[in-house]
Amino acid sequence: MAYDASHGNRCTCRHRTGVHMKYNVLILGASYGSLMGTKLLLGGHRVSLVCTAPTARLINREGTRVRFPIRGRETLLEIASRDLPGALCASTPDQVDPGEFDLVILGMQEAQYGSPGVRELMRRIARAHKPCFAIMNMPPLPYLKRIPGLSTEALKACYADPALWEGFDPALMALASPDPQAFRPPEEPKNVLQVGLPTNFKAARFEAEAPTALLRELEADIEEARFDPGEGAIEIPVKLKVHDSIFVPLAKWPMLIAGNYRCIRPNDMIPIREAVHGNVDESRSIYEWVARLCEGLGAVAGDLVPFEKYAKAAESLGKPSSAARALFSGAEHIERVDSLVGRIARQQGLQSDALHEIVRRVDERLGRNRSCAGRGFYAATAVPALAK
Repeated sequence: MAYDASHGNRCTCRHRTGVHMKYNVLILGASYGSLMGTKLLLGGHRVSLVCTAPTARLINREGTRVRFPIRGRETLLEIASRDLPGALCASTPDQVDPGEFDLVILGMQEAQYGSPGVRELMRRIARAHKPCFAIMNMPPLPYLKRIPGLSTEALKACYADPALWEGFDPALMALASPDPQAFRPPEEPKNVLQVGLPTNFKAARFEAEAPTALLRELEADIEEARFDPGEGAIEIPVKLKVHDSIFVPLAKWPMLIAGNYRCIRPNDMIPIREAVHGNVDESRSIYEWVARLCEGLGAVAGDLVPFEKYAKAAESLGKPSSAARALFSGAEHIERVDSLVGRIARQQGLQSDALHEIVRRVDERLGRNRSCAGRGFYAATAVPALAK
């Protein structure tokens, strides 16, 4: 792979001689986005990551490194982008022309799309009429418009800036449940990502046919790709699974409410494993309540994940959720799937005391954070807008 560090943040990667790049994919967010990026690079595609200027310089100079747990292997397998058949580069938001890309992947947390530079890029993406594929816990508003009978106007209050999503065509918005768990090791540079739970991205198709065909091609390329660490080609976990049902990505909602948001306690946070297994019966009750809400929207049992399977996976989740960590680091905004589910429940005439308490705790902690930020308490712990 060729990189020209003299150009600073500007994406200058060039295709390998004689190698045809299949698709040109833009990914907003260089942290979690680098996981999907690595899978696309394995399939021979060109990937452009949008990130902060320092991270762009680092990636254009050194590439990315993603560490995967491999079944039967004692140590993590590190895959460097420079060793893959695709082409990778990184840019800041102001340097991106969305018209150059076949697909845009939204790989950041919802509140980050309103940050300076990203907001303007989002407007350009909407005007370019490009298919957008979100790998987010918080579904973009245009995606929710694809769910029959759902009043999205009443849901805007759950979003940090609902106006950001104006101009996006629901037919060109798809969503995947971001089930794979990954994090940046705190002692490593920002071009390193470590996968903790190597599950699959479960995606709903686009409403439009052409971008759905593109998504299925990416699915096939990721499925077929192999990597040779030196002792023979092996299969790398974390696949893309495309489904016809628009409700498949909603399978993450019961997990988030029963696990991720219950990591948040009044004055501290606990690991997801403890949140789920500290009281399994209560966790099951909350999980199944949210699952019934999804079924009320139109999901069928096959779209969702049984509680037992989720509880088994949660045994390996020994860290608090990203939402909890953000709140206790002073974040003034987090993804409010808790509030979103609560408002959708009211549309269906449903109510849950447990969910009400979760929403109350998050509201209270955000209020405290915003009050402290107004007095300058959290200035030193601010999270970069493109951190994920």
